[in-house]
Amino acid sequence: MVFSIPVPRLAAALILVLLYGLMCTAIARRERRRARRARAEAAELASAREGVPPLLVAYASQTGQAEALARETARLLHAAGEPVHLCALGAVDAALLQRTRRALFLASTYGEGDAPDNAAGFQGQWMGAAAAPALAGLQYGLLALGDRQYAHYCGFGRQLDGWLRAQGAVPLFERVEMDNGAPAALLAWQHQLSQVANLNGAPAWEAPPFADWTLAARRHLNPGSLGAPVFHIELAPPPGTAADWASGDLVQLCAPADPQRPRDYSIASVAGDGRIHLTVRQAVREDGTPGVASGWLCAGLASGGAVPLRLRAHGPFRLQDNAARPLVLIGNGTGIAGLRSHLRARAAAGAGPNWLVFGERQAAHDFLYRAEIQAWQASGVLTRLDLAFSRDQAQRVHVQDRLAEAADALRAWVADGAAIYVCGSLVGMAQGVHAALCAVLGEEAMEGLVRSGRYRRDVY
Repeated sequence: MVFSIPVPRLAAALILVLLYGLMCTAIARRERRRARRARAEAAELASAREGVPPLLVAYASQTGQAEALARETARLLHAAGEPVHLCALGAVDAALLQRTRRALFLASTYGEGDAPDNAAGFQGQWMGAAAAPALAGLQYGLLALGDRQYAHYCGFGRQLDGWLRAQGAVPLFERVEMDNGAPAALLAWQHQLSQVANLNGAPAWEAPPFADWTLAARRHLNPGSLGAPVFHIELAPPPGTAADWASGDLVQLCAPADPQRPRDYSIASVAGDGRIHLTVRQAVREDGTPGVASGWLCAGLASGGAVPLRLRAHGPFRLQDNAARPLVLIGNGTGIAGLRSHLRARAAAGAGPNWLVFGERQAAHDFLYRAEIQAWQASGVLTRLDLAFSRDQAQRVHVQDRLAEAADALRAWVADGAAIYVCGSLVGMAQGVHAALCAVLGEEAMEGLVRSGRYRRDVY
Protein backbone atom coordinates (compact mmCIF):
# COMPACT_ATOMS: atom_id res chain seq x y z
CA MET A 1 0.00 0.00 0.00
CA VAL A 2 1.36 3.43 -0.96
CA PHE A 3 0.72 6.40 1.31
CA SER A 4 0.93 9.96 0.03
CA ILE A 5 1.63 13.03 2.15
CA PRO A 6 -0.40 16.15 1.32
CA VAL A 7 1.80 18.80 -0.29
CA PRO A 8 0.92 21.58 2.25
CA ARG A 9 1.81 19.29 5.18
CA LEU A 10 5.06 18.23 3.51
CA ALA A 11 5.95 21.86 2.81
CA ALA A 12 5.21 22.83 6.41
CA ALA A 13 7.40 19.99 7.67
CA LEU A 14 10.26 21.04 5.38
CA ILE A 15 9.93 24.65 6.57
CA LEU A 16 10.10 23.52 10.21
CA VAL A 17 13.23 21.46 9.48
CA LEU A 18 14.78 24.46 7.70
CA LEU A 19 13.92 26.81 10.57
CA TYR A 20 15.34 24.39 13.14
CA GLY A 21 18.55 24.13 11.09
CA LEU A 22 18.81 27.91 10.90
CA MET A 23 18.22 28.17 14.65
CA CYS A 24 20.97 25.61 15.37
CA THR A 25 23.33 27.47 13.01
CA ALA A 26 22.58 30.79 14.74
CA ILE A 27 23.21 29.25 18.16
CA ALA A 28 26.48 27.70 16.97
CA ARG A 29 27.64 31.05 15.55
CA ARG A 30 26.71 32.86 18.75
CA GLU A 31 28.64 30.36 20.85
CA ARG A 32 31.66 30.61 18.53
CA ARG A 33 31.56 34.40 18.94
CA ARG A 34 31.34 33.98 22.72
CA ALA A 35 34.29 31.58 22.68
CA ARG A 36 36.33 34.01 20.56
CA ARG A 37 35.55 36.83 22.99
CA ALA A 38 36.61 34.64 25.92
CA ARG A 39 39.88 33.73 24.18
CA ALA A 40 40.52 37.37 23.34
CA GLU A 41 39.82 38.39 26.94
CA ALA A 42 42.17 35.68 28.23
CA ALA A 43 44.92 36.76 25.82
CA GLU A 44 44.52 40.41 26.80
CA LEU A 45 44.64 39.62 30.52
CA ALA A 46 47.76 37.49 30.11
CA SER A 47 49.76 40.09 28.19
CA ALA A 48 49.98 43.04 30.54
CA ARG A 49 53.76 42.86 31.09
CA GLU A 50 56.06 41.05 28.69
CA GLY A 51 58.18 38.34 30.27
CA VAL A 52 56.35 38.33 33.62
CA PRO A 53 54.64 35.02 34.57
CA PRO A 54 50.86 35.46 34.78
CA LEU A 55 49.22 35.70 38.18
CA LEU A 56 46.67 32.91 38.56
CA VAL A 57 43.10 33.98 39.44
CA ALA A 58 40.99 30.87 40.04
CA TYR A 59 37.35 30.77 41.10
CA ALA A 60 35.08 28.14 42.63
CA SER A 61 31.55 29.36 41.90
CA GLN A 62 28.08 27.82 42.16
CA THR A 63 25.78 30.80 41.53
CA GLY A 64 28.22 32.89 39.50
CA GLN A 65 29.08 35.45 42.19
CA ALA A 66 32.62 34.20 42.79
CA GLU A 67 33.19 34.03 39.03
CA ALA A 68 31.99 37.61 38.56
CA LEU A 69 34.25 38.83 41.37
CA ALA A 70 37.16 36.88 39.89
CA ARG A 71 36.65 38.60 36.54
CA GLU A 72 36.57 42.01 38.22
CA THR A 73 39.72 41.09 40.16
CA ALA A 74 41.46 40.05 36.94
CA ARG A 75 40.48 43.26 35.14
CA LEU A 76 41.61 45.38 38.07
CA LEU A 77 45.02 43.68 38.16
CA HIS A 78 45.38 43.87 34.40
CA ALA A 79 44.72 47.62 34.52
CA ALA A 80 47.56 47.86 37.05
CA GLY A 81 49.95 46.11 34.64
CA GLU A 82 49.72 42.53 35.92
CA PRO A 83 49.40 39.63 33.45
CA VAL A 84 46.62 37.33 34.62
CA HIS A 85 45.56 33.73 33.99
CA LEU A 86 41.83 33.55 34.83
CA CYS A 87 40.10 30.17 35.09
CA ALA A 88 37.75 27.97 37.11
CA LEU A 89 39.37 26.00 39.92
CA GLY A 90 38.34 22.81 38.13
CA ALA A 91 40.76 23.73 35.31
CA VAL A 92 43.69 23.94 37.76
CA ASP A 93 45.96 20.94 38.22
CA ALA A 94 49.12 20.18 40.21
CA ALA A 95 51.45 21.14 37.36
CA LEU A 96 49.86 24.59 37.00
CA LEU A 97 50.01 25.21 40.75
CA GLN A 98 53.64 24.14 40.95
CA ARG A 99 54.79 26.47 38.17
CA THR A 100 52.71 29.39 39.49
CA ARG A 101 54.40 31.86 41.83
CA ARG A 102 51.40 34.00 42.79
CA ALA A 103 47.74 33.08 42.86
CA LEU A 104 44.41 34.46 44.01
CA PHE A 105 41.53 32.13 44.84
CA LEU A 106 37.89 33.19 45.09
CA ALA A 107 35.95 30.29 46.58
CA SER A 108 32.26 30.06 47.36
CA THR A 109 30.67 27.25 49.37
CA TYR A 110 27.89 25.03 48.09
CA GLY A 111 25.37 23.66 50.58
CA GLU A 112 26.82 22.74 53.95
CA GLY A 113 30.52 23.22 53.36
CA ASP A 114 30.89 21.47 49.99
CA ALA A 115 32.84 22.55 46.93
CA PRO A 116 30.90 24.13 44.04
CA ASP A 117 30.42 21.90 41.01
CA ASN A 118 33.20 23.60 39.04
CA ALA A 119 35.66 22.85 41.87
CA ALA A 120 34.52 19.35 42.85
CA GLY A 121 37.03 17.74 40.49
CA PHE A 122 39.91 19.73 41.98
CA GLN A 123 38.78 18.86 45.50
CA GLY A 124 38.51 15.16 44.71
CA GLN A 125 41.68 14.84 42.66
CA TRP A 126 44.11 17.05 44.55
CA MET A 127 42.78 18.09 47.96
CA GLY A 128 41.94 14.47 48.80
CA ALA A 129 45.05 12.94 47.24
CA ALA A 130 47.52 11.03 49.37
CA ALA A 131 50.39 12.42 47.30
CA ALA A 132 49.26 16.05 47.11
CA PRO A 133 51.63 18.46 45.32
CA ALA A 134 54.24 20.42 47.29
CA LEU A 135 53.56 24.14 46.87
CA ALA A 136 56.41 25.80 48.77
CA GLY A 137 57.01 28.18 45.87
CA LEU A 138 53.44 29.52 45.78
CA GLN A 139 52.20 32.72 47.39
CA TYR A 140 48.45 33.19 47.43
CA GLY A 141 45.48 35.25 48.59
CA LEU A 142 42.00 33.91 49.17
CA LEU A 143 38.49 35.38 49.24
CA ALA A 144 35.97 32.98 50.79
CA LEU A 145 32.29 33.63 50.00
CA GLY A 146 29.55 32.32 52.28
CA ASP A 147 26.36 32.93 54.20
CA ARG A 148 26.32 32.94 58.00
CA GLN A 149 22.87 31.37 57.99
CA TYR A 150 24.57 28.07 57.16
CA ALA A 151 26.36 26.03 59.80
CA HIS A 152 29.55 25.62 57.76
CA TYR A 153 30.09 29.28 56.90
CA CYS A 154 32.70 29.69 54.13
CA GLY A 155 33.33 25.97 54.56
CA PHE A 156 35.01 25.22 51.24
CA GLY A 157 37.03 28.45 51.25
CA ARG A 158 38.38 27.55 54.68
CA GLN A 159 39.15 23.99 53.53
CA LEU A 160 41.03 25.32 50.50
CA ASP A 161 42.99 27.77 52.66
CA GLY A 162 43.97 25.00 55.07
CA TRP A 163 44.99 22.68 52.25
CA LEU A 164 47.16 25.31 50.56
CA ARG A 165 48.95 26.04 53.84
CA ALA A 166 49.43 22.32 54.48
CA GLN A 167 51.12 21.95 51.09
CA GLY A 168 53.58 24.73 51.93
CA ALA A 169 51.98 27.66 50.11
CA VAL A 170 52.48 31.02 51.82
CA PRO A 171 49.56 33.46 52.28
CA LEU A 172 50.08 36.97 50.93
CA PHE A 173 47.52 38.14 53.51
CA GLU A 174 44.98 36.61 55.84
CA ARG A 175 41.89 35.08 54.28
CA VAL A 176 39.07 37.55 53.54
CA GLU A 177 35.58 36.22 54.27
CA MET A 178 32.49 37.70 52.65
CA ASP A 179 29.08 37.18 54.20
CA ASN A 180 26.38 37.25 51.53
CA GLY A 181 28.10 39.84 49.33
CA ALA A 182 28.89 42.31 52.12
CA PRO A 183 30.33 45.56 50.62
CA ALA A 184 32.88 45.90 53.43
CA ALA A 185 34.42 42.57 52.44
CA LEU A 186 34.70 43.73 48.81
CA LEU A 187 36.61 46.81 49.93
CA ALA A 188 38.82 44.67 52.19
CA TRP A 189 39.61 42.38 49.25
CA GLN A 190 40.53 45.32 47.01
CA HIS A 191 42.69 46.73 49.80
CA GLN A 192 44.54 43.42 50.13
CA LEU A 193 45.10 43.29 46.37
CA SER A 194 47.31 46.33 46.85
CA GLN A 195 49.88 43.90 48.26
CA VAL A 196 49.84 42.10 44.92
CA ALA A 197 49.85 45.03 42.48
CA ASN A 198 50.04 48.81 42.53
CA LEU A 199 46.37 49.78 42.64
CA ASN A 200 46.90 53.43 43.49
CA GLY A 201 44.13 55.41 41.85
CA ALA A 202 42.02 52.32 41.12
CA PRO A 203 38.29 53.01 41.35
CA ALA A 204 36.46 51.93 44.48
CA TRP A 205 34.99 48.50 44.13
CA GLU A 206 31.23 48.82 44.06
CA ALA A 207 28.53 46.24 43.44
CA PRO A 208 25.94 47.08 40.75
CA PRO A 209 23.22 49.41 42.12
CA PHE A 210 19.70 48.31 42.95
CA ALA A 211 16.83 49.72 40.88
CA ASP A 212 13.16 49.94 41.87
CA TRP A 213 10.98 47.48 39.96
CA THR A 214 7.21 47.38 40.44
CA LEU A 215 4.97 44.57 41.64
CA ALA A 216 2.73 44.14 38.59
CA ALA A 217 1.01 40.82 39.39
CA ARG A 218 0.83 38.18 42.11
CA ARG A 219 -1.01 34.86 41.89
CA HIS A 220 -1.44 32.05 44.43
CA LEU A 221 -0.31 28.88 42.66
CA ASN A 222 -1.17 26.14 45.19
CA PRO A 223 -4.44 26.88 47.05
CA GLY A 224 -5.40 23.97 49.30
CA SER A 225 -1.86 22.63 49.48
CA LEU A 226 -0.54 20.78 52.54
CA GLY A 227 2.59 22.90 52.20
CA ALA A 228 3.27 26.61 52.53
CA PRO A 229 1.69 28.92 49.93
CA VAL A 230 3.56 29.42 46.65
CA PHE A 231 3.08 32.59 44.61
CA HIS A 232 3.81 33.57 41.04
CA ILE A 233 5.12 37.14 41.14
CA GLU A 234 5.67 39.51 38.21
CA LEU A 235 7.90 42.57 38.47
CA ALA A 236 7.87 45.35 35.87
CA PRO A 237 11.08 47.32 35.13
CA PRO A 238 11.50 51.02 35.87
CA PRO A 239 10.07 53.27 33.12
CA GLY A 240 12.40 53.53 30.15
CA THR A 241 14.52 50.54 31.24
CA ALA A 242 15.18 47.78 28.73
CA ALA A 243 16.37 45.08 31.11
CA ASP A 244 18.03 42.02 29.62
CA TRP A 245 18.89 38.64 31.08
CA ALA A 246 19.36 35.03 29.98
CA SER A 247 17.38 31.99 31.04
CA GLY A 248 18.95 30.57 34.18
CA ASP A 249 19.89 33.97 35.62
CA LEU A 250 19.10 35.23 39.13
CA VAL A 251 17.68 38.36 40.66
CA GLN A 252 18.91 39.79 43.94
CA LEU A 253 16.45 41.89 45.90
CA CYS A 254 16.31 43.78 49.19
CA ALA A 255 13.41 43.49 51.63
CA PRO A 256 12.80 46.77 53.51
CA ALA A 257 13.01 45.02 56.89
CA ASP A 258 16.50 43.65 56.13
CA PRO A 259 18.24 45.68 53.40
CA GLN A 260 21.70 44.52 54.47
CA ARG A 261 20.96 40.92 53.45
CA PRO A 262 19.87 40.77 49.79
CA ARG A 263 18.10 37.56 48.75
CA ASP A 264 18.70 35.64 45.53
CA TYR A 265 15.80 34.20 43.52
CA SER A 266 15.83 32.20 40.28
CA ILE A 267 14.16 34.08 37.44
CA ALA A 268 11.23 32.12 35.97
CA SER A 269 10.87 34.15 32.75
CA VAL A 270 12.89 35.29 29.74
CA ALA A 271 13.74 38.85 28.77
CA GLY A 272 11.22 38.67 25.92
CA ASP A 273 8.44 38.46 28.52
CA GLY A 274 9.20 42.04 29.52
CA ARG A 275 8.85 41.23 33.21
CA ILE A 276 10.78 39.27 35.80
CA HIS A 277 8.75 36.31 37.00
CA LEU A 278 9.51 34.75 40.39
CA THR A 279 8.14 31.61 42.03
CA VAL A 280 8.26 32.21 45.79
CA ARG A 281 7.22 30.00 48.68
CA GLN A 282 6.07 31.98 51.73
CA ALA A 283 8.44 30.79 54.44
CA VAL A 284 7.43 30.56 58.08
CA ARG A 285 10.03 30.74 60.83
CA GLU A 286 10.10 28.52 63.92
CA ASP A 287 8.24 31.12 66.00
CA GLY A 288 5.41 31.22 63.46
CA THR A 289 6.29 34.59 61.93
CA PRO A 290 6.66 34.87 58.14
CA GLY A 291 10.06 34.98 56.48
CA VAL A 292 11.36 38.51 56.06
CA ALA A 293 11.73 38.55 52.28
CA SER A 294 9.18 35.91 51.25
CA GLY A 295 6.54 37.25 53.63
CA TRP A 296 6.96 40.74 52.18
CA LEU A 297 6.85 39.54 48.56
CA CYS A 298 3.93 37.17 49.03
CA ALA A 299 1.72 39.23 51.33
CA GLY A 300 3.15 42.48 52.67
CA LEU A 301 4.00 44.22 49.40
CA ALA A 302 1.07 46.10 47.88
CA SER A 303 0.31 45.97 44.17
CA GLY A 304 2.34 48.67 42.44
CA GLY A 305 4.85 48.73 45.28
CA ALA A 306 8.57 49.14 44.66
CA VAL A 307 11.02 46.22 44.83
CA PRO A 308 14.73 47.21 44.93
CA LEU A 309 16.56 44.61 42.84
CA ARG A 310 19.46 43.97 40.52
CA LEU A 311 20.00 41.27 37.92
CA ARG A 312 22.71 38.67 38.47
CA ALA A 313 24.17 36.76 35.56
CA HIS A 314 24.29 33.09 36.54
CA GLY A 315 26.80 31.60 34.13
CA PRO A 316 26.91 28.17 35.79
CA PHE A 317 23.17 27.66 35.12
CA ARG A 318 22.84 29.32 31.72
CA LEU A 319 22.36 27.22 28.58
CA GLN A 320 25.54 28.47 26.87
CA ASP A 321 27.13 25.57 24.93
CA ASN A 322 24.12 23.40 25.73
CA ALA A 323 21.67 25.58 23.80
CA ALA A 324 21.56 23.19 20.83
CA ARG A 325 21.61 19.99 22.93
CA PRO A 326 18.71 17.90 24.21
CA LEU A 327 17.89 18.97 27.78
CA VAL A 328 16.89 16.93 30.83
CA LEU A 329 15.39 19.37 33.35
CA ILE A 330 14.91 18.09 36.92
CA GLY A 331 13.46 19.93 39.90
CA ASN A 332 10.97 20.15 42.72
CA GLY A 333 8.81 22.83 44.32
CA THR A 334 9.85 26.39 43.56
CA GLY A 335 12.81 24.97 41.64
CA ILE A 336 10.41 24.97 38.70
CA ALA A 337 11.36 28.67 38.34
CA GLY A 338 14.81 28.13 36.84
CA LEU A 339 13.53 25.24 34.69
CA ARG A 340 10.57 27.30 33.46
CA SER A 341 12.92 30.04 32.22
CA HIS A 342 14.83 27.47 30.18
CA LEU A 343 11.64 25.95 28.79
CA ARG A 344 10.30 29.38 27.82
CA ALA A 345 13.60 30.07 26.06
CA ARG A 346 13.46 26.70 24.29
CA ALA A 347 9.84 27.23 23.27
CA ALA A 348 10.67 30.65 21.81
CA ALA A 349 13.63 29.22 19.87
CA GLY A 350 11.87 26.04 18.79
CA ALA A 351 14.69 24.04 20.40
CA GLY A 352 14.50 20.47 21.66
CA PRO A 353 14.08 17.76 22.58
CA ASN A 354 13.26 18.60 26.21
CA TRP A 355 12.45 16.28 29.12
CA LEU A 356 11.02 17.65 32.38
CA VAL A 357 11.04 15.69 35.65
CA PHE A 358 9.12 17.63 38.32
CA GLY A 359 8.03 16.78 41.84
CA GLU A 360 5.75 18.24 44.52
CA ARG A 361 3.22 17.06 47.13
CA GLN A 362 -0.18 16.55 45.47
CA ALA A 363 -1.22 16.82 41.84
CA ALA A 364 -4.56 18.41 42.76
CA HIS A 365 -2.95 21.38 44.52
CA ASP A 366 0.80 21.51 43.81
CA PHE A 367 1.14 21.01 40.06
CA LEU A 368 2.75 24.44 39.61
CA TYR A 369 2.21 25.98 36.16
CA ARG A 370 0.06 22.97 35.22
CA ALA A 371 -1.65 24.56 32.20
CA GLU A 372 1.59 25.86 30.74
CA ILE A 373 3.45 22.57 31.20
CA GLN A 374 0.60 20.56 29.69
CA ALA A 375 0.45 22.97 26.74
CA TRP A 376 4.18 22.45 26.17
CA GLN A 377 3.62 18.72 26.24
CA ALA A 378 0.75 18.95 23.75
CA SER A 379 2.70 21.21 21.37
CA GLY A 380 5.89 19.12 21.45
CA VAL A 381 8.08 21.59 23.35
CA LEU A 382 8.22 18.85 26.00
CA THR A 383 9.14 15.54 24.43
CA ARG A 384 8.78 13.77 27.76
CA LEU A 385 7.21 14.69 31.11
CA ASP A 386 7.63 12.68 34.32
CA LEU A 387 5.85 13.80 37.50
CA ALA A 388 6.39 12.75 41.11
CA PHE A 389 3.67 13.79 43.57
CA SER A 390 4.90 12.37 46.84
CA ARG A 391 1.61 12.44 48.81
CA ASP A 392 -0.68 10.95 46.15
CA GLN A 393 0.03 7.34 47.15
CA ALA A 394 0.89 5.41 50.29
CA GLN A 395 4.56 5.10 49.36
CA ARG A 396 6.36 8.40 48.84
CA VAL A 397 7.63 8.96 45.29
CA HIS A 398 10.19 11.63 44.45
CA VAL A 399 11.93 12.86 41.31
CA GLN A 400 14.98 10.66 41.97
CA ASP A 401 12.66 7.64 41.93
CA ARG A 402 11.34 8.67 38.51
CA LEU A 403 14.92 8.91 37.25
CA ALA A 404 15.68 5.40 38.48
CA GLU A 405 12.53 4.11 36.77
CA ALA A 406 13.57 5.78 33.50
CA ALA A 407 17.19 4.60 33.66
CA ASP A 408 17.33 3.27 30.09
CA ALA A 409 15.82 6.43 28.64
CA LEU A 410 18.17 8.60 30.70
CA ARG A 411 21.22 6.72 29.45
CA ALA A 412 19.95 7.08 25.87
CA TRP A 413 19.41 10.84 26.21
CA VAL A 414 22.90 11.36 27.65
CA ALA A 415 24.40 9.19 24.91
CA ASP A 416 22.67 11.49 22.40
CA GLY A 417 24.43 14.49 23.96
CA ALA A 418 21.83 15.71 26.44
CA ALA A 419 22.71 18.18 29.20
CA ILE A 420 21.18 17.84 32.67
CA TYR A 421 19.91 20.84 34.69
CA VAL A 422 18.75 20.51 38.31
CA CYS A 423 16.90 23.25 40.21
CA GLY A 424 15.32 23.17 43.66
CA SER A 425 16.05 22.16 47.23
CA LEU A 426 19.56 21.06 48.15
CA VAL A 427 18.57 18.83 51.05
CA GLY A 428 16.70 15.76 49.88
CA MET A 429 16.00 16.50 46.22
CA ALA A 430 19.37 17.60 44.83
CA GLN A 431 21.28 15.06 46.90
CA GLY A 432 18.88 12.29 45.96
CA VAL A 433 18.95 13.25 42.27
CA HIS A 434 22.74 13.28 42.23
CA ALA A 435 22.85 9.82 43.81
CA ALA A 436 20.30 8.52 41.31
CA LEU A 437 22.22 9.98 38.36
CA CYS A 438 25.44 8.40 39.61
CA ALA A 439 23.68 5.03 40.03
CA VAL A 440 22.26 5.17 36.48
CA LEU A 441 25.17 6.76 34.60
CA GLY A 442 28.17 5.91 36.78
CA GLU A 443 30.52 8.12 38.79
CA GLU A 444 33.02 8.51 35.94
CA ALA A 445 30.35 9.59 33.46
CA MET A 446 28.99 12.12 35.95
CA GLU A 447 32.45 13.59 36.46
CA GLY A 448 32.72 13.93 32.69
CA LEU A 449 29.37 15.73 32.50
CA VAL A 450 30.52 18.18 35.19
CA ARG A 451 33.82 18.87 33.39
CA SER A 452 32.09 19.42 30.04
CA GLY A 453 29.39 21.69 31.53
CA ARG A 454 26.60 19.23 30.72
CA TYR A 455 25.55 18.86 34.37
CA ARG A 456 24.49 22.11 36.02
CA ARG A 457 22.67 22.87 39.26
CA ASP A 458 20.89 25.81 40.84
CA VAL A 459 20.06 24.50 44.31
CA TYR A 460 19.45 26.15 47.65
